[in-house]
Amino acid sequence: MTALAQYQPQPYVELQHPAWAESAVIYQVNLRQFTPEGTINAFKAHLPRLKELGVDILWLMPIHPIGVKNRKGSLGSPYSVQDYYAVNPEFGSMEDFKALVAEIHHLGMYVILDWVANHSAWDNPLTLSHPEWYTKNKHGDFQPTPWYDWDDIIEFDFNQPDLRQYMTNAMKYWVKTTDIDGFRCDVAGFVPVDFWNNVRRELDEIKPVFMLAEWESRDLHRHAFDMTYDWSLWDKLIAVANGKGFNALVEYMAHDVKTFPRDAYRMTFTDNHDKNAWEGNPHLNFGAALPAAIVLTAVVNGMPLIYNGQEAGLARSLRFYDRDPIEWRAHPHAELYRALFALKHQNLALRNGKNGGVMVRINNNGEKVLSFYRESEGHRMVAVINFSDKAVNVTLQCGDITGRYRDWFQRQDYTLADSADIKLGAWDYLILSQTK
Repeated sequence: MTALAQYQPQPYVELQHPAWAESAVIYQVNLRQFTPEGTINAFKAHLPRLKELGVDILWLMPIHPIGVKNRKGSLGSPYSVQDYYAVNPEFGSMEDFKALVAEIHHLGMYVILDWVANHSAWDNPLTLSHPEWYTKNKHGDFQPTPWYDWDDIIEFDFNQPDLRQYMTNAMKYWVKTTDIDGFRCDVAGFVPVDFWNNVRRELDEIKPVFMLAEWESRDLHRHAFDMTYDWSLWDKLIAVANGKGFNALVEYMAHDVKTFPRDAYRMTFTDNHDKNAWEGNPHLNFGAALPAAIVLTAVVNGMPLIYNGQEAGLARSLRFYDRDPIEWRAHPHAELYRALFALKHQNLALRNGKNGGVMVRINNNGEKVLSFYRESEGHRMVAVINFSDKAVNVTLQCGDITGRYRDWFQRQDYTLADSADIKLGAWDYLILSQTK
C-alpha cells in the first residue's frame, strides 16, 4: 500500500444504476383515479400516449388488496396492504398485471411497483400467523406508526429476522413472477438501511433493478436506492412561487452541488400523491409560477416526475380513499412536458447522476432571476428563469459559455455573447441547448 492509498477519494454511491435510467423521466400512476373504470386494463390504453409524452419509468401506486378493518373512506388507502402476494380485485387479476408489464416493456418503457414494507393492514393474515412481527404498545397491542394518524395500519418490527426474510422474498416474487423493474419504497427512512441494502443485493441477483425511496437522505444511496425524493426543492419552489425565499432557492442549488453525492439521483416534482391529497394541487400551490417551476424541475440535477393528470392540467386534489377519476383533456402542460422530456433525452448534460453536468451559476443583475448551465461531453444546457411576477431585463455574464445555441421553446437559433441582455416576462424562462 502506498503512503497515500488510504486518502484516495472513493465514490459515495457504490451501487450500479441500470443503464436505462440515466436519461429517464418518471410518471406516477394512481390506478384508482386514472380512468373511469379504475382498472389495469383500462389504464393500458394510455400507454402509447405516455410513451409519446416521453415517459420512461412508470411508477404504479400499490396494487395489493386493501385492508377492511379500520379502513378509511369507502375504499381505503392503497398503503394499507392486506396481502403482499396478490393483486387488488378492484384493479383486475394477476394475469392482467403481467400483461400490463409485458406491454410496458414492449413499448420500451419500464415499471416499478410501490412497496409498503413499514406496515400492513390490521387484517393482514400475518397478524395471525406471525403476531411477533409487529411492534406493540405498552399494553402489548398492535399499534400504528407512532406520532402519525395512520390508524388504518399497524407497524412491523424489523428487529425480527424472519420478517426481513419474508418481506425480501415477497419483493423477489414480484420481480421473478411479473418481470417488474424495481420498486418505489414507502416511508423508506422508517425501515433500517441494512434491510434495504440486502434487498437491493438480492434483487440485483435476479435482474438489474431501479429503486426509489420515499425519503431524502444520503445514506440510502450507497448500496440500496438509485433515487430519493427531493422534498427540499419542492419547499423552496413553493416559497418562491408565493413571493419569498429566492435566496433560499439559490442556496438549495449550492447545497445540491456541494453536499449531495454526484451519482445519487434526486426525484424532482411539483406534485405527487401526498402533496396532491393533503397539501393542495399544483395550480393552487404555484399559481402563475407553475410552468416556471415545472421547467426548473426538468433541468436541475435530478429526474423529473409527473403525477398522473398533471399533463391534463389537473387543478384539484384527488380524493385518496374513494373513487375520483381524472378528467382527461388537452392542456398546454402536455406540450411543455413533452418538450422538456425531449430535451432531457437529447442533451447529455441533463443525464441523471455522475454523467450529467454539474449546475454552474451564471451571474446576472436580476433580483429574482435564476441562471445556470450544465455541461457534459460537449453538450450544454443554459437555463434563465424569472421567479417573479414582473417582467425583467437582465444581463448575463456568460464568460466561457458564449456561442450558438438552440432556443428550445422558440425553436430557433440563439447566440450568447460575453454579456447577454435578455428580456423575460413574469414567470418567464429561456432554455438553450447546445449539442454536438
